[in-house]
Amino acid sequence: MNSFATILKLDFNATFRSRWFWVYAVLVIASMGGIFATGISDSRVAGFTGLTRPLLIFIQGCNLVLPIFVLVSTVRTLVKEKESNIFEYELSFPISLGEYYFSKFLSRIVILCSPLLTAMVLSAVFCSVLGGSIPINIILLYSGLLLASTFFYVSLSFFISSLVRTQEVGLGVSLFIWLLLVALLDVALLGLLIKALVPEETIYTLVLLNPVQLFKILSVIGPASYFILDLFGTSTFLSYTFLYLFGLGTVFLLVGFVFFSKRDLL
Repeated sequence: MNSFATILKLDFNATFRSRWFWVYAVLVIASMGGIFATGISDSRVAGFTGLTRPLLIFIQGCNLVLPIFVLVSTVRTLVKEKESNIFEYELSFPISLGEYYFSKFLSRIVILCSPLLTAMVLSAVFCSVLGGSIPINIILLYSGLLLASTFFYVSLSFFISSLVRTQEVGLGVSLFIWLLLVALLDVALLGLLIKALVPEETIYTLVLLNPVQLFKILSVIGPASYFILDLFGTSTFLSYTFLYLFGLGTVFLLVGFVFFSKRDLL
């Protein structure tokens, strides 16, 4: 077994022994179960019926909770092992920095996405048992969006973790970024810009640069969503969303590795 696979396996084993992963997995799956328990899949709102309604509500919740959870749980990945002197032990083995860095990244992606995708699959199974239709295209779309969002925020977390020197600073930066994306740009700033009669081109540009808003356009039915989707076309906007999240995430990941490999790790 090569070094990359070895580190990946060790990280999986450590995660499966920790409580936070199982709490996270139970909460994600239970939240989907709770949505079904409310009977909302039997309602009809804005043309959404059956499994589409629970999936829509689920992804709306993930859009707010997933960024902060991923940032807080992942931003300490690199800096924690430096503070605890684990680097000194691990780097004594024939392991390259690239193998260590990217194996840690891949393990985080798999660990964080597994409960989300499991919840999507279980929802489809439950709907099938009840005799409802399964919108495969919606399930694949939302699963892809969750994967793209997770990739982006994990990459951002690794970028932050490669720059900061302590876990406390990393957590502080993560909370600030989440508040900036969700609270400031999403609520306060956009409201002020609209009230100040700022040109709509400026407002929509800020919306298209905010990963949280990209999800809202696709999951929240409203005039702004209809306007943007009609302007760009659904296929074009979906392509932009995936390219933006994966592209910018890749930039954060690679730049983070450059800083990680050039800094004093011990």
